[in-house]
Amino acid sequence: MKMSSATIGGSKRRLSSRGLGGILREQRGRLYIIRRCVIMLLCWHD
Repeated sequence: MKMSSATIGGSKRRLSSRGLGGILREQRGRLYIIRRCVIMLLCWHD
């Protein structure tokens, strides 16, 4: 949990320098990772 709070603080500082494109790219990356995890959990058969 400590890492995510540091990442949130870092992204707030980078907000002005990166612009909207950087924010959208970051969100798209997060969605991709979440989607991959969900698919893996749904398709995982023991």
